[in-house]
Order: sequence, then structure tokens, then C-alpha cells
Amino acid sequence: MICILLCAGYATRLYPLTQNFPKPLLKVGDKTIIDRIICDLEDHSAITSFVVVGNHKFAEYFRAWQAESRFKKPVAILDDGSTDNDNRLGAVNDIKFAIEQLDIQDDVIVAAGDNVLDFSLGSFIEYFKKKSAPCVMCTKESDVAKQRKTAIITRAADGLITSYEEKPALPKSDLAVPPFYCYRAQDIALIGRAIAEGCNTDAPGSFAAWLSKVQPMYAMPMPGQRYDIGDLKSYEFAWKLFGGKHE
Repeated sequence: MICILLCAGYATRLYPLTQNFPKPLLKVGDKTIIDRIICDLEDHSAITSFVVVGNHKFAEYFRAWQAESRFKKPVAILDDGSTDNDNRLGAVNDIKFAIEQLDIQDDVIVAAGDNVLDFSLGSFIEYFKKKSAPCVMCTKESDVAKQRKTAIITRAADGLITSYEEKPALPKSDLAVPPFYCYRAQDIALIGRAIAEGCNTDAPGSFAAWLSKVQPMYAMPMPGQRYDIGDLKSYEFAWKLFGGKHE
């Protein structure tokens, strides 16, 4: 299983902090955001390697980080060629780019590279292996305004997803989907078809939403909290939780 980390965004809401520096390489405590994800998963027996999909503007930062890192499993750095927020490829296209560039024919776990977690993604991999089907995680979101800005699902008692909508005007439930996905090799082989059929390429969950309509998909309740580093306030909050006050 290969872990694909989506790190090609431009984090404009964190300017000026990320105007000339990639958000996933910001430190929270004694580790960068992306280091926390890799360190969590590198000892899992299912994971064979990591792929970091970045943009052209920050490619050298990731290469320098890779050169200084001492991870137990291989980490590949991909440059998707985009140079700013206006010509970005979008998360779904970045997943497709990684699959094609590295000829990936393996199961994958896809994760946004800008989230800090207080739980291990290893439990998600185990859930995926048990279901033998594509999987997402879900978490309660009570704020209707926030529900309309994210992916919302409904699910059966066994976890089977019964509806999946990105940014619904009328949310059918309070179950939001954070940006973590497990796909089988045969699932990711369908990403080109999904795009051809009109799958939105910006939000990473758009492919999962499309896939849920063509084959069974399951949702695991998220076993802890995730902290999306979306702006300066959320970054400061993560520092208070995981590393003390940010200077």
C-alpha cells in the first residue's frame, strides 16, 4: 500500500506565513505537519512507500526536506508543474498525476498534507483491509454552514455509504468526511473515467463521491480529532495543543 500525500496547495489563508513556504513543512511542536503523518504510518506493515505531490513553486523545499529526512521507507517527491493558486491542478488531478507518473498499481491511502491528528491512521488501514472496499472516514459536524462547505454522507449500520455529496446546499446528515481515503488498485484505475464523466477535480473527496455511486464504499467513524491547519488561528491552536505557544 502506497501513501499519497496531497501537498500542492498554496495556503493563501495563511499568508504571509506560507507566501513563500509550503504549509505541510510548517512545524507544529518538534515535527513538521507532514512528518507527523509519515511518522505515524511508516511502521505500519501495509505501507511500502510514500508519495508527496507538491507544486512547482515549492518543489525545492520538499526536495531539501527529503534530503535531510531519515524515514524508514522510501519517500518520492512529485512536482505537478503548477506555479500559483490560479493554475493549480486540483486534488483529484494530483492523485491522477501521481498514479500515472509512478505507474501505481497498488492499494493507496490518500491524505491531505495539512492536517494534524491526535490518532493513528493505522486504524483506518485496518478498517479498509477488513472491508475489502474503498473507504473514507466520517465525523460529526453540527454547524450547518460548515456542512455546506464540506462532503456529507449518510451511512448504514455496517458503514455502507448510502449517499455522498460534496458541499450540499441541503445536507442530508451531520456526517462530514475529512480528507483521508483508502482505495484499492482497481478503484484508482477508474479516476480517469471519473474525470471524463465530470468529476470535480478541485476537492479530493470528489473522486470518492463519484466512486460511491458506482460501487460499494464504507465510512469509518473517525477515532479522534483532526486539526485542519487552514489559517493562522488554527495554526496557533495546533501549536497550543501539540507544541506549546508558537513564536
